[in-house]
Amino acid sequence: MSQTYFDEKDVILSIKDYNYLPDTNVKAFNIAYGIDKNFLYGCGISIASILLTNDDKTLTFHVFTDFITEADNKKFSALAEQYQSRIIIYLVNCDKLKSLPSTKNWTYATYFRFIIADYFADKTDRVLYLDADIACKGNIQELIDLEFSDQQIAAVVTEGNTEWWKKRSVSLATPGLIDGYFNAGFLLINIPCWTVNNISRKAIEMLRDPAVVSKITHLDQDVLNMLLVGNALYIDKKFNTQYSINYELKVSSTNPVNDSTIFIHYIGPTKPWHQWANYSVSQSFLKAKSHSPWNNDKLLEPTNANQYRYCAKHMLHQKKFIKGIISYLFYFQKKIIN
Repeated sequence: MSQTYFDEKDVILSIKDYNYLPDTNVKAFNIAYGIDKNFLYGCGISIASILLTNDDKTLTFHVFTDFITEADNKKFSALAEQYQSRIIIYLVNCDKLKSLPSTKNWTYATYFRFIIADYFADKTDRVLYLDADIACKGNIQELIDLEFSDQQIAAVVTEGNTEWWKKRSVSLATPGLIDGYFNAGFLLINIPCWTVNNISRKAIEMLRDPAVVSKITHLDQDVLNMLLVGNALYIDKKFNTQYSINYELKVSSTNPVNDSTIFIHYIGPTKPWHQWANYSVSQSFLKAKSHSPWNNDKLLEPTNANQYRYCAKHMLHQKKFIKGIISYLFYFQKKIIN
């Protein structure tokens, strides 16, 4: 029996199903995203990148969002048709999420992954959850073929190093984290195991507990790490190769993206859809964009003080001095207004 926190009838307001899959007996592999309006652009290109590099796979994409325009819907439909795939858009009621902890970097949309896991209870055995700032550059067949044990709730990829794991184990009062702490932007969820262990309900209850909230710094990621200790399957970093484009500003940095990388996760505030992210590491995203209905859409300009600040730094780093100076002027203007 399902032990879900979110009832489909309460949280799913509407569904648009763009199904262009050819008639086949092959079971589709399900990939899901949970986003707000700021990540619709990135989500579309992320899906395009997977389709571009896995055109022999039968894939269904599920996009859970609290905002979408008719123009967005048309592009997702066109993308599904272009690649003979299926994209389903779910308009979500977020009322249950808005009272949960949030930061300027993580809004209530970070909790959509719990709605997603509960929605698929009794519908399928596994779902790949991805953050929208992930681009694909390789074959995902290993994930499709991956087998779970009965006790493994999700396949995950570590974040940081052993020193970071030790710090998280202490600050979260969870000794088991010394053996590994994962990034929740990639979760291959074993749906039956997640459901029977009541993960969504437990996570939400922890996020409403002041004693837990006082410990966590990474919101649902911290909570999921606490809940999945001993029941997570750690897989190769190539499935969630994390890199911040802002590392390009350092005097020296090591780019972990290589020929074996399957998913590039663009962590940090600068995303590959920003105009100032003109680096080689952004090419997987930009290539997918050029092979998608977003091909003619401009990359995004800065809109707030923080973005103007990073834009200025990157423009100067790229020796685009006039644009860098102008961006700094806008940054100072935004700071004064705010």
